[in-house]
Amino acid sequence: MEDRTKQMLSKMEWLGHDTFKITNDIVIYTDPYQLKGGLEAADLILITHDHFDHLSIEDIEKIKKDDTVIVAPSDCEGKCPEIIAMDIGDTKEVKGIKIEVVPAYNLNKDFHPRENNWVGYIFTIDGVIIYLAGDTDNIPEMEDVECDIALLPVSGTYVMTAAEAVDAALKINPQVAIPMHYGAIVGSFADASKFKKDLEGKIEVHIFEQV
Repeated sequence: MEDRTKQMLSKMEWLGHDTFKITNDIVIYTDPYQLKGGLEAADLILITHDHFDHLSIEDIEKIKKDDTVIVAPSDCEGKCPEIIAMDIGDTKEVKGIKIEVVPAYNLNKDFHPRENNWVGYIFTIDGVIIYLAGDTDNIPEMEDVECDIALLPVSGTYVMTAAEAVDAALKINPQVAIPMHYGAIVGSFADASKFKKDLEGKIEVHIFEQV
């Protein structure tokens, strides 16, 4: 793993489910959900879709300040105040962060239909490329993802299973893969552990302790 990727990991915290906090020149949150009080305010919030555990107005209000920018797919307009709408294929620089929007959908279940055009994000901080997969299965579009850090759901039921996430990680081949989407709605630490064990010797996996 490159030094800059290690440094980026030291700036990341997992707050549970799909919520990560990244503290660099600005403070970034992904899909804030079930947040504790007293957290640092956000400069940028990335929302992948409008399900309650990803677009939580109550949690956004806990970290929002006057100049917080919220990026979300366009179908979140009207449900979340003052978003910058970005849809699949869009690329934009927001708060100095380059953001690319990619698809996230289910292949063998109906919770996240492809036609909803819900999203994942590829964003770059200090030259480190981070892929936030969103709620997704192991979709063909992952073949085109190039990143240093991949944040992948592992819990099954609504997203890919740990075994399917292993295949996705091998397809993407990041410097480090980080399991998410467990421990809140569905899934457990056992899913994250299986993901790490099955990738041993192939891809480095980092499991965060929940803050």
